[in-house]
Amino acid sequence: MPTSREQDLQRVPAEPDAASAAGAGRTGSRLVPPLLVSLTAGLPALLFALITWQVVAGGPLLGADRDASRALLHPDRASELLADLGNAQVALPVMVAVLGYAALRGRATGVDRWWLPPLVAAGAMAVLPAFVVPLKVWTARHGTAVMPPGTGYYPSGHTATAAVAYGSAALVLLPLLLTALARRLVAAGCLALVLGVSFGLVRRGYHWPLDVVASWCLCTVLLTPLLLLRHHPRHGRRRGYWRGFRRGARPQ
Repeated sequence: MPTSREQDLQRVPAEPDAASAAGAGRTGSRLVPPLLVSLTAGLPALLFALITWQVVAGGPLLGADRDASRALLHPDRASELLADLGNAQVALPVMVAVLGYAALRGRATGVDRWWLPPLVAAGAMAVLPAFVVPLKVWTARHGTAVMPPGTGYYPSGHTATAAVAYGSAALVLLPLLLTALARRLVAAGCLALVLGVSFGLVRRGYHWPLDVVASWCLCTVLLTPLLLLRHHPRHGRRRGYWRGFRRGARPQ
């Protein structure tokens, strides 16, 4: 029968291993968000800054922008209908309905902090005009050949509205879906809506292509906090919003 001293020695190796594993887990959880930030916010922010600089300075990138607009420009009824999907009267009710449904589901299911993702999504839409409107005034970019004289076309407000409204609705809705197929369909539908609005705006001549691309970059940055909730300790590893819907029991 081992003595108490031998039992203590046998326990010594196990304690550092457990501590190391716990530390590695904490380190890994801290490394994921910075990587996501660099991919979903850092790179789009740099691209947005580059495009904005070219627009303000009249750089060579505008020549390629004009060429792309001429190649794509073909005003028709279909392109106008696609562009209209970016109207606030269309996109905002969709977002509000999804956020309301997600909030009700989260509260009824007892998911921890069920209110946070819908609140973050609503906040992204609320602050959007604070970015878009001053940029339109500052850059004072003229429209395409089919638009009346005037400025304020950069960045595209319709693209930004569609990207934030449909994008945030999809991100909040995804955890509620129980099958991978349903999640893929929602993600594909969101992407199709945003790309459809973007194409319609350029095809109809409402915006230059760079106006649309800049709005993609800006909205990716604005939606990054919603993406990061997936990897927050209270939401990614515990009974948080992102996993709570797939584990029937209430949080303990």
